Amino acid sequence: MKTKLSLVLVCLAAALASCSKPSGEATRTRGDEAIPVTVAPVASVPLDRTISIVGTLYAKDEATIGAQVEGQVEKTRVDFGDRVTTGQELALIDTTAYEAQARQSAANVAKVKASALNAEQNLKRVQDLQRDKISSASDLDKAVADAEQARAEVKAAEAGDAIAQLNLERSHVRAPFDAAVAERIASAGDYLKIGAPLFRIVNDAVLKFIFQVPERSASFVTKRLPVQFSVDNYPGETFTGSVYLISPSVSTSSRAFGVGALVTNTDFRLKANTFARGALTLERAVPTPMIPLEAVVSFAGVTKVFVVEGPTVRARAVKVGRIQDGRQEILEGLKPGENVVVSGQSRLSDGSKVMIQSPPPTPVMDQSAGPTAAAEHEKR
Repeated sequence: MKTKLSLVLVCLAAALASCSKPSGEATRTRGDEAIPVTVAPVASVPLDRTISIVGTLYAKDEATIGAQVEGQVEKTRVDFGDRVTTGQELALIDTTAYEAQARQSAANVAKVKASALNAEQNLKRVQDLQRDKISSASDLDKAVADAEQARAEVKAAEAGDAIAQLNLERSHVRAPFDAAVAERIASAGDYLKIGAPLFRIVNDAVLKFIFQVPERSASFVTKRLPVQFSVDNYPGETFTGSVYLISPSVSTSSRAFGVGALVTNTDFRLKANTFARGALTLERAVPTPMIPLEAVVSFAGVTKVFVVEGPTVRARAVKVGRIQDGRQEILEGLKPGENVVVSGQSRLSDGSKVMIQSPPPTPVMDQSAGPTAAAEHEKR
């Protein structure tokens, strides 16, 4: 009986051993199996090379209009928000004193011109007498000196008259260029010293968009380069400008340099001192590596892809740029012609063996059948 029991136990042990061995072999085989994946090539796509920019819109021309003569403000003819044209009168400073000075200077000019005329006539008379040996040399010298003094007095009087006329004109405060009144500082009745401000005006028909560009892009920035931007008060709308100003130096703190673009604003929709964000196109149609968006894997702050190298894949870190039409721009890490995994990455690690599969065919719908046929296809 014991002999039979021992024999049964031995048989059972042998059976268990024979069952466990194939199981271990199967495990090793599965570990060596290639992982099925689908891949896509790194394509070279012509893209415009652009950089993002942020900055502020400023009025191209801005001025604080100050009093050029002293006196009391008699009238202000414009106010905050008014639009003015070149030469338009903005305010009038009391002209009473300046009109009197102008009249006095004009009368003085007439007086000295009359004296000068007499001096010139006397000189001619003395010169005639001198030729006839009637007058002395001293008489001629005095006549010449009197005429020269009279001419000098005329020039001085004319200069004084010009100043008086200028001061009279300056009592009429005028716009130096087409603009909008951003601020009225003085009011009628104020007494102003020379230089005291009356208005602040801005030419907002043309704005300048001032922004910073990283120094690495310096070689691409040239005048007349197109700029596109948007502002918060017109969501979804794009405005354009053209580079006209490039700073000659780079900031040591930001490692960037200033750039200015002129923006036509004849409809006055854009406001000066508005924040703007946009894009600067550095190059047109630059061949750029692009891959399907699903090929990109991000983990622990690292962006990578799996690149096919023979029967295996290698995990490779990449630097990404823009996303366009379901494709990811690759700035660094890949070159056109390489193949990247687009499905099956969840089972991969660096060095995994892979088996490349063809992507499943996209079902072709019979467009002539219409929506009903498509619905039937979905049901099947």
